[in-house]
Formats: sequence, C-alpha cells, structure tokens
Amino acid sequence: MSSSDPKARPKPGPWPPAPDSAPLPPSTWAKRTGFRPKFSGETNASDSGQITLTPKTREPDNQPDLEAGRTRITPPPTLPPPPAAHPVVNGESEKVVPAAAVSNKDQSVKRRKESDKGLGVNGNGNGNGNGNGNGSAPVGQPDPNQHPPRRAARNEDVVVVDGVDGDGFVARHSHMNYNLRDSPGLVPIGLYGFQHYLSILGSLILIPLVIVPAMGGDHEDTSRVVSTVLFVSGVTTLLHTSFGSRLPLIQGPSFVYLAPALAIINSPEFQGLNGNNFKHIMKQLQGAIIIASAFQALLGYSGLMSLLLRFINPVVVAPTIAAVGLSFYSYGFPLVGSCLEIGVLQIVLVISFSLYLRKISVFGHRIFLIYAVPLGLAITWAAAFLLTEAGAYSYKGCDVNVPASNIISEHCRAHVARMKHCRVDTSHALKSSPWFRFPYPLQWGTPVFHWKMALVMCVVSIISSVDSVGSYHASSLLVAARPPTPGVLTRGIGLEGVSSVLAGLWGTGTGSTTLTENVHTTAVTKMGSRRAIEVGACVLIVLSLVGKVGGFIASIPEVMVAALLCFMWGMLAALGLSNLRYSEAGSSRNIIIVGLSLFFSLSIPAYFQQYGISPNTNLSVPSYFQPYIVASHGPIRSKYGGVNYVMNTLLSLNMVIAFLFAVILDNTVPGGQLERGVYEWSEPEAARRDPDVAKDYELPFRVGKVFRWVKWVGL
Repeated sequence: MSSSDPKARPKPGPWPPAPDSAPLPPSTWAKRTGFRPKFSGETNASDSGQITLTPKTREPDNQPDLEAGRTRITPPPTLPPPPAAHPVVNGESEKVVPAAAVSNKDQSVKRRKESDKGLGVNGNGNGNGNGNGNGSAPVGQPDPNQHPPRRAARNEDVVVVDGVDGDGFVARHSHMNYNLRDSPGLVPIGLYGFQHYLSILGSLILIPLVIVPAMGGDHEDTSRVVSTVLFVSGVTTLLHTSFGSRLPLIQGPSFVYLAPALAIINSPEFQGLNGNNFKHIMKQLQGAIIIASAFQALLGYSGLMSLLLRFINPVVVAPTIAAVGLSFYSYGFPLVGSCLEIGVLQIVLVISFSLYLRKISVFGHRIFLIYAVPLGLAITWAAAFLLTEAGAYSYKGCDVNVPASNIISEHCRAHVARMKHCRVDTSHALKSSPWFRFPYPLQWGTPVFHWKMALVMCVVSIISSVDSVGSYHASSLLVAARPPTPGVLTRGIGLEGVSSVLAGLWGTGTGSTTLTENVHTTAVTKMGSRRAIEVGACVLIVLSLVGKVGGFIASIPEVMVAALLCFMWGMLAALGLSNLRYSEAGSSRNIIIVGLSLFFSLSIPAYFQQYGISPNTNLSVPSYFQPYIVASHGPIRSKYGGVNYVMNTLLSLNMVIAFLFAVILDNTVPGGQLERGVYEWSEPEAARRDPDVAKDYELPFRVGKVFRWVKWVGL
C-alpha cells in the first residue's frame, strides 16, 4: 500500500488485496466458538500490509469484564493517528488505525505472535470480525458493530473473558497456552500435567496429615492413607475427565469434608477408647462417606441436581466456599505457635512467593507463583533440618522418643513440646515404609454404618456439589467453547458421587470431589489440556504404589502442615469470594447477603461450639479440636439422641449456616438476573448443533449415544 499524504490518497475499494497465503474461510461453528486456525490468513493480519482494529463480536454494546469488573480499551501502540472516522465506544471517541506499509519483518512477526496469543482476536475467530478471513478492513469505513478488543493487562493474573457469541454466551479469552482438547505431545503434556498436580500438592496431601493423628493413628498409618489418597485421586480424576464433566479438573480430598470428618472423629462414643483406635474410627467414617456418596450419585444421575441449579448462583457459592476456609481459624495459627520460628518462616515464604515474587518468570514460567507451596515447604524443611542437626533443639539428658508421661526431669518436661514440634527427625514414617505398596479396597476392615453420621455427610455432599458447580462454570470459561449444559453438570455431580464411593471403599477418610484450587491453578499455569490432567493422574497412580513416597509425605512436621494450611484455607476463602465477579459485586443487595451469610456462619456455630463449656472445663481433646466436640454438649437436647447429634453437628458447621442463609436470601430477595449473576448454562439443543461444544463434552467411545435418551446426563 502507498504511504503518501492521507488527503491525496485515493479511497480504497471495499476489498483490500488478499494476503499471500490463501485464507481458510471460517465456518459457522468457527464464528460462534472463536476458533482461530494457526496457518491461515485469518491470523496473519500483518501479511496483507494492513493493521485493523479487531472487533469484539456481533453484540453492539460492550459487556463488562467478568474478571476485572469493567471494560478496558487498550489501543495498539506506536501506530499513527487515523485520518478520518472516529467510532464511538462507551461514549468516548476511538480512532481507527489506517492501513500502513510494514517494511520491518520483525514487527510483522511480532504482530503475528500477538495475534496467536489472542491479543487481537475477537469472538468470531478471525482477524477482522467480518468473516472475510483477510485480516483487514476498509479504511475510513468502520463497521458500526466493531469495537476495540479488551486485553488483559501485562503480567496480570486475572482471567479476562472476551466477547459474547450469538447465543449470548461469553466467549473465553484466548490467553491459554493449551485449551481443553489440545495435545501438543507426550513430553510437554507430561511436564505440564506433573506441574499441575505439584502446584496443588497441599490440597492433595494435607488432609490425611490432619485426620489420621486425630484418629490416633501413627506415622505408618499416615503413610498408608497418603498413598491411598494419591491412588484414589488418580483413578477418580481419570474417571471424571472421561465420563464426568470432561473438564480438566483434578479430583481429590476436599476441605469441605474435613470439618464433618473431625466432628465424627471426636464423637462422644469414641472418647473412651484406649490404644490405637484408628481403624475403628476409620470404618465409621467409611460407612458415612459411602452412604453420602450414594446419595450424591443419585442426586446427579436422577436429574434432581438440574432442578437445584436454579437456586445455586454466584451469591450462594461465594459465601459457602469462603466459610469452608474461614472455619478452620482455630486450628491454623494455634498449632503454628508450637514452634514459631519454623511455622512463621513457612508462612512468610509462601506469601512472598505467591504475592511479591509472582511476576518473576524463569524460562517463561512463573515458578514462584506456580510452586509457592512446594518451594516454601522445601526451604523451610531444609532450614529445620539444619537447626536440628546443629543441636538447636537438643537438650542435655532429654530424649524426644520418651513419652511425656515417663519424663521425670522438670528440665526435660519444659522442653519436650518444643523438641517434638520443631525437630524433623521425630518421624520414622520414611524408614518404616516399604518400597512397594498397593492400596486395596476395605484395607481397614468392613465399613460400619450409622444413620446419624451418614445423615451429616449427606448434607455435606450437597455443599460439595455447590462447590463443584462454581468450579465447573469457572473452568469452562477458561478452557472450553461454552459452559456445559445442565445435563453435563449433573453427570459430573453424579460421577463425583461414584468417586466418593470409591474413596469410602478404599478408606481415604474423606469424600472425593473437585478441588476448588483447580481454577486458580489453570489460570496461572495456562494449561487447560484434558490430556495433561490425565497423564498427571497416571503419574499419581504410579507414585501411590511407591510406599516411600507416602512415607516421605507423612514425615512432614506437624507445624509445617499447620503453616501450609493457614495459606491454603486463606486462599480457599478468597477463591470462594471470587465467584462474586460473575455478579454485580457492588450491589447493596449482594453485599448485604454475603455479609450476613459470612457473619452468621461464624457466629451461630460459635454459639453451638461454646454452649455448656465453662472456662474450668477439662476438655478431652486439644483446644484446636474443641469446635468439633459439639455433639456432646450442644444446646439441642431432646429425648432422641440421634437427632441431637445430627442437629448439633450440622448447626456447628460454618459452611452449612452460610449455605442456608445465602440460598434463602438470594432466592427470596428481589434482584435482576444481571445483578444476581445467575449462572448461564448452554442449552442442550444449541450444544448438539455445535460440533465444537459436542467434542468438548460428549462421552468417549460413543457411550453418549447409548444414553442419549437420558436427557439429564448428556448434551
């Protein structure tokens, strides 16, 4: 093109010269899903010698950024001002970039790379939004439907969702390295999959390190449970990515089940047991989890979950999941205080890596943000080892292996707690663990079923389903063409119930569900490939068979576990509240509902937990387990002991109170759909007509055709 004076330059025709490479005309599904071929004229806009503002979509009005809460318009840098037209965007005049000859090859390549990264691609999947595939537009004749694209700020961690398709669904931003069905190769997939699991290591291994000692188990029991958790997590993740929602979501022990598990562990009937009562309590937990999981599977596969979806919205999910993280405040730092120098160092390192150093990249990877937990754990463990070897926690004449009740010396009595919690050589789990161990079902014995414990877990399984609904929606916006249909969602919930049945049979101590941290990890690592998650699950299964792996994890000192949990529970609360970005977070209606739900989720359980306990009461459990013994002293005292147990336990669980308040208020207080942020799911008929959506969510091996008549478990 000519670079002469704009006033003397003749008006170009309606079609600029075609690029060198023949473009691939976008099909109908490409316009709807935002598909961008890598080697066609649709993405090589710079090859035609022109640069154009990329339109957003067919919808004339800008939609608010779901992550940032506002529309950000960033004009392309270092481009001359336009000669003529000035389209108006959001009430502000925005200039159209003229066609210009590009002689610098490096600049052309740079623009192509930016286009491949999704910085200049609209919801239609082509460079100009008009479906021509030529990457240019007539100068001075802007399309009234064209708008500048919203682009994520540099080094920003939020996920910016860009564009609205013809059916009103928000199209995902193409900032992911790999999307749902991408398969770049075995080696990259293996590395990314292992990275994904390593980044959420805390969610996988920390729960067994809490519940097994609470049940009276020793280090060998902890090692066996850790291996079992890794095995079940790998198996259930493979099942979920194949026959569940098919989204890249890791299944594992959820913090949702931790509080009710601790309540069952501290039931009055278990307080008088002597010796190692680990297996006895584990069998009770297994029975409760199996019944609750069967209820959750029935909830999903019967289609009842699709009826409950109309009551589950972001304003309900946000305080419910936030209450899960906030409920463990009594366990976190009180246990860190048993060895302050080690616990505080662990917290400071993890916070520094995840916040202050989060933008530092090494070979294109934000290693400090992605591996904040394992890096912090490794450095703190090394520091504790050096202090132990240097004799910082050695006291003359004192042996840490001698029980506290047998210690006569007052000098040793004063330091036994410090020696126990600060030294790293007190655990013998690694030495006693075999090299090979195969987890098998019913390894702890035949499960014992009690209706009162099962009823508590059934209510908790509903909370777990609410958590998964939010995770499905957020994950689909990142990696899939559209959100799943209600049938796909209920199918995922049903399979989570089946997965929890397997967890109950194998004896992990908790149910298996979608880990909330998945969404954060996917957004940070930019890895949304289903194949990567499946390869990582296979690696997890192999590691579970190596007994030394479970023994190594079981050797993590208790104070480091508590310090990591402080960070994990805080992040869980933040991830729960982040669901408010799908609603009008500034609405007074939503603010009051969330605020009341969170306050009463802390206040009402505190009333039940403190009822009947005087300052001089001699508790049979440590102070950090006091909130979970409410069944023995709660305010509800009818003549039916089972009813007392169920009601006192449920009303002492923070997440249950938060869910009840949020679901009642959100569905009774008037509010518009945009204000409430009602989750939008894909319509089944529209999904069946879209080949891209069908490939995302259809069951493999033509299994879906067999169950096509079951409308609530398919597309």
